[in-house]
Amino acid sequence: MNGNDVRTLRDALPYVRKFRDATFVIKCGGEIARDAGALDLLGSDISLCAHLGIHIVLVHGGGPQADELSERLGLEPVKVGGRRVTDEATLEVAKMVYSGKINIDILCALRRHGLKPVGLSGVDGAIVHAVKRPARTVQDPATGIEREVDFGLVGDIVRVDVGLLRHLLSGNDSNEHLFVPVVSSLGGDDDGHVYNINADTVALQIAIAMEASKLVMLTDAPGLMAHPPDRASLISQVTAAQCREMIRSGAVTGGMVPKLEAVIAAVEGGVPRVHILDGKNPDSLLLELFTQQGTGTMVTKDEEEARPPVR
Repeated sequence: MNGNDVRTLRDALPYVRKFRDATFVIKCGGEIARDAGALDLLGSDISLCAHLGIHIVLVHGGGPQADELSERLGLEPVKVGGRRVTDEATLEVAKMVYSGKINIDILCALRRHGLKPVGLSGVDGAIVHAVKRPARTVQDPATGIEREVDFGLVGDIVRVDVGLLRHLLSGNDSNEHLFVPVVSSLGGDDDGHVYNINADTVALQIAIAMEASKLVMLTDAPGLMAHPPDRASLISQVTAAQCREMIRSGAVTGGMVPKLEAVIAAVEGGVPRVHILDGKNPDSLLLELFTQQGTGTMVTKDEEEARPPVR
């Protein structure tokens, strides 16, 4: 260890003090889960956070893997406005991929780094209670034409019950267990129906219910960009109102629109800070959480929230 390493440790101390016993919800996209190297780095970073006394809930999707399996089965994935249309066959794929392969791959990555991950879906413990999304009018971003879309077996969240998650995390107080709940983006209702739900939406609702200090969105982009895909146009800090204006003006399109809508809902729902960053960039999570400059985009409700010296 050299002088620079020591200074780095000292610089991180205010963050370690601030976040001990805090809860972070981390959302991991499918593009990260299918990259073995990125997933191993994520496991290492989450392990460090957990050993520093931060309670972690990991929520994941799996869109790319669901698309791949659908195509192999002869099913054509259908998306409207960045959101997936789910028929019965697609839901079966989602069950197999989200709560099967991806969830287990993430558990293995976390176990390699000394944690005790617990694989769950939103159906387990009635964490995510949802109803079938009604048909709605959607504007095609490419043509501007509006049409009514039935999203099929896609669910809208009615409520979340985080009792099971709190119970698991309470076992970490002695630093002996280090349980990490890993939740896939499926939900259900009291009649036994299962629904496919956008993982960003699941993550934001869990973050609000857990009164999380942070919601971290790990993607394959460096964060929010003023001129995508130009990574040099990365926006370091932005408010919810500015995000809403970017959606209105068309500055963001496709899958980034529902992601940004989730971010806005999270900060307006009481999560102090939401971070969007590149989950494939080595050390991006730790640099975002434990340094002032960060590496991605930090979103707050207003500019005042962004001013405290600890990011």
